[in-house]
Amino acid sequence: MAHPLRIPSFRLLFLGRTVSALGEAVVPAALALAVLRATGSTAALAVVLAAAMVPRLLLLPLGGVVADRFDARRVAMAADLVRCATQLAVGVELLGSAPSLTTVVVASALGGTASAFAIPTASPLVAGTVEPADRQRANALMGMTANTSRLAGPALAGALIWAAGPGWAFILDSASFALSALLLALLRVRHVPVPRRSVLADLRHGFGEVRARDWFWTSLLGHGVWNGAAAVLMTLGPAVAIDRLGGETTWVLLLQAGAIGMLVGSLLAGRIRLRRPVLLANLGLACYAAPLFLLAVAAPAPAVIVAYAVALTALGYLNPVWETVVQHHFPPEVLARVTSYDWLVSLGAMPLGYALAPLAADAFGAPVPLAVAGLLVLASCAGTALVPGVRRLTWPATPQPQPVATVASR
Repeated sequence: MAHPLRIPSFRLLFLGRTVSALGEAVVPAALALAVLRATGSTAALAVVLAAAMVPRLLLLPLGGVVADRFDARRVAMAADLVRCATQLAVGVELLGSAPSLTTVVVASALGGTASAFAIPTASPLVAGTVEPADRQRANALMGMTANTSRLAGPALAGALIWAAGPGWAFILDSASFALSALLLALLRVRHVPVPRRSVLADLRHGFGEVRARDWFWTSLLGHGVWNGAAAVLMTLGPAVAIDRLGGETTWVLLLQAGAIGMLVGSLLAGRIRLRRPVLLANLGLACYAAPLFLLAVAAPAPAVIVAYAVALTALGYLNPVWETVVQHHFPPEVLARVTSYDWLVSLGAMPLGYALAPLAADAFGAPVPLAVAGLLVLASCAGTALVPGVRRLTWPATPQPQPVATVASR
């Protein structure tokens, strides 16, 4: 097996995704601060966040159809150029003396729309540039760069905001998307043509591929519950940490431990190949019940932090392994649609958790929704072990070689 970074096309893809991931990691802190500075309203921030989330969720399945039907590289490049323009518009607006909330909302909606078309291209781009035998290591590298960016992004955002203001964080993100689009323009990706059908027929075909594999759709339900529970923890966890576990420092340490755990998990994914990857990865995800239970009973802070780090290590391992399994077991011509359904379930579950957690906490107290979320994670993720397809799924014995993509001569 060749190291993926020795493959010219994957090297360009990896560099582009690294740059854009770092740019994106800077934006959340800058966005929150910019909107609150301009309006003083958390409701305004919620409107901006919703403006990006709603079109992303609504258009993800269509994004999967487009990425399968057309060249995933071109779709990703177009999405990067749109996000380059929207982030530049927000950055310029924030550099002015009286930034307009309307401009920020419209730009967020356009950026969310572009991301609905960009997200489904991630898996086809890796599968189209790397041989099957090398994909787990390639996906682990992509996970490492994403997790490293999450770890470094807030610090970089803080430095930028302190030195130059939040507008420059958006301009940096815009430049990262421009560079990513340029690098995408330089590579070639294998593309399997899709028979001409209506959009509705394409959506049905992709859903049929999902439904035909019990290991996939049952795991998807578990992953959705996991993401909903993560939203519950992110909503109620800070108050529990501040009120009962020693203050803000505990919460910051917990988040940092989780980020480190994600990075460690992605490193392990590049080195350890499990015989029954989906079964063991889902059982690892069930570990997320532990920090939820420990927060519910206000256990000592070190125990909660360690449990959260272990749970996020399992997540960091699962993500590259899951991507690799999907790339092995689904036909390449439906990969983007399958990815879009995957993300739709995961992203759609999070707003539900954000909405229900405070309501349940007001009615029953924070321990109840935290404990219920833990039970749901345990049942849904560990429960996949009862599914025959999950228990039996292994790696293909002999992956079929495919022609390696080369750098385009343009």
